[in-house]
Amino acid sequence: MRLFYHPDLKDISLAGILYALGDPVRLEIVQRLAEQGELPCAALDCDVPRSTMSHHLRVLRESGVLYCRKEGTQHFNSLRRTDLDRLFPGLLEVILRSGQPSTSSVSHAAPTSWVRSSS
Repeated sequence: MRLFYHPDLKDISLAGILYALGDPVRLEIVQRLAEQGELPCAALDCDVPRSTMSHHLRVLRESGVLYCRKEGTQHFNSLRRTDLDRLFPGLLEVILRSGQPSTSSVSHAAPTSWVRSSS
């Protein structure tokens, strides 16, 4: 049986986490796991080829975002939320919220103090 690599806490870096979560497919995987809890690989279908999905899961696992366990012939994935919160408090929540569509009516225009006057 092939064992999966899961980094120790001391080996998880902010740069690795941000890289892993910078891809839209990987962010979708993390959002699904955050909402639904532990899921088998088959339940994480993101309309990408199976080999591509394996790659995304490996990047998330090796960066320290996911934990994967084997049960029979299935692989179950879950977020390493406790570990991530211990290392980078609040980071995962901020990233998950930022990946959600905004329902805010706040304008994204620059504040008037940033606009240079022509005088």
